[in-house]
Amino acid sequence: MGTGSWPGVSAAWLARRRAARASRAASRGWRRRQYGLSWGSLLDTRRAPVNSVEGFVRQVAGWREYVWQLYWYFGEDYRHRNALRHHEPLPGWFQEADADAVRARCLATVLAQVRDTGWTHHIPRLMLLGSHALQRGWDPRAVTDWFHRSFVDGYDWVMVPNVVGMSQYADGGRMTTKPYTSGGSYVHRMSDLCGGCVYRPGERTGDRACPFTTGYWAFLHRHRARLERNPRMVQPVRGLDRLADLDEVLHREARRGDTPP
Repeated sequence: MGTGSWPGVSAAWLARRRAARASRAASRGWRRRQYGLSWGSLLDTRRAPVNSVEGFVRQVAGWREYVWQLYWYFGEDYRHRNALRHHEPLPGWFQEADADAVRARCLATVLAQVRDTGWTHHIPRLMLLGSHALQRGWDPRAVTDWFHRSFVDGYDWVMVPNVVGMSQYADGGRMTTKPYTSGGSYVHRMSDLCGGCVYRPGERTGDRACPFTTGYWAFLHRHRARLERNPRMVQPVRGLDRLADLDEVLHREARRGDTPP
């Protein structure tokens, strides 16, 4: 189809769309070959538990389709969004996935997985790698580029919506209704990565204060004016008023800078 049938659409855009469709089809075929999956077997609850079928349909089929459609709907300018005005550069240790420089066990574990395999599950991508970048105020375009380079599934249609929209909240809420970030207590509750760590997820001051906990409160403080107008963030933001040690928390975060946590 010629570009004349698509007003305002460039040949480069059409070529990228065709390439994305090809990568998407290849990915589906790879998953079927790897796991021996077919839609018939997945939807036959006599052969697969209902919770497994639900997880596949919702997370693999549903979420991938959602992201695919949003990528084309949002358009080319979406990758340049930076609603929170985050402009800090990625530090060298993160650029190089230097897991050995990181003391926080959760982040070191996930960075090592990325460094060694080019992949990690979407939850640690969001709630560890993305959350840390969001808390530190790193430039979302640089974060997106890092995910592109670091992951075996770093297709443009995968990374732009997931990083710009969901992970970095750089679109100001077009894709998701709130920023996805948390303190260490959530990481501890949802994973087994806090055991044996030098930090304590429930502590926000002192030498054992969890960098995700201090980073979380510093992030809320920095963007309070915007987030307190978001109905899903009202309660978390109000939590700032209950922190008698907030000044110490903010000072600790400022001292940490971009050093490995």
